[in-house]
Amino acid sequence: MESYALLLAATLNAGTVLAIASLGLLINEKAGIVNLGAEGMMLCAAIAGYAAVVATGSDSLGFAAGMAAGAFMAAIFGVLVIWLNTNQYATGLALSLFGAGFSAFAGISYVQAKIPERPSFALPWLSDIPWIGPALFRQHPLVYLTVLFALALIWFLYRTRAGLILRSVGESPESAHALGYPVRRIRLGAVVLGGALCGLAGAYISIVYTPLWVEGMVAGKGWIALALTTFATWRPARVLLGAYLFGGVTMLQFHLQGIGVEVPSQFLSMLPYVATIVVLALISRNPRWIRINMPASMGKAFYPGS
Repeated sequence: MESYALLLAATLNAGTVLAIASLGLLINEKAGIVNLGAEGMMLCAAIAGYAAVVATGSDSLGFAAGMAAGAFMAAIFGVLVIWLNTNQYATGLALSLFGAGFSAFAGISYVQAKIPERPSFALPWLSDIPWIGPALFRQHPLVYLTVLFALALIWFLYRTRAGLILRSVGESPESAHALGYPVRRIRLGAVVLGGALCGLAGAYISIVYTPLWVEGMVAGKGWIALALTTFATWRPARVLLGAYLFGGVTMLQFHLQGIGVEVPSQFLSMLPYVATIVVLALISRNPRWIRINMPASMGKAFYPGS
């Protein structure tokens, strides 16, 4: 039973990374912008956050540095695709490639660096409950805050005027512009916020998830986060559930190895990506369902006055 409790705890930890990044990308796409640069932003945020913790010893400053790095890169992306009307997909890929290279260069001197010992975040009394306590109540506070943020995002998108405006910009920017809403500024705000959340996810990886820095440590999680938004049909609650599902698949490889299952490690490492491909293939069999849920103007440039 203890091994299953540890698997559940690891699933929540791994799923949090995907959930934070996916919710950020969801905000982008609700505004009609597709950012394929998540992987690069998360890598740059990971090294920025790790370097900040090495220098200051403060996790809070590390998370802030990661969010700032992600927001800055997203702002550059936003200016290029929203004001200069560059291709969103090509610009996002360029951002991802740049982030991978720049983070590798900037992180050379931090490969052997150490950060302070991680504190315990066990909740009093609750963490001592057999099986449930170790699984659910010994997590980093950001795990619980991610769930609360997902609930808050649901309320914002579907219960507030600002959320309705954001969704209208993603559905029909021309109509929103005709009603007097600053479509470009709204889209830029969504892109920057989404980048900050991707940055937070990257910083979480290097500070909490695996407290170290190595080149390419995000290891495709940015791409999985992108796939998750489609898998969840652009619904925050489904994003959260999907993130934990994929987090569980990721951790399953280590659990199987731990209990002695004789499966080549290479096949186990492929599990998260195979699951991603299978899910996307199943979803793509019903294009009408995707069209109903997908923001109508996602990935399309907006030209005011045209």
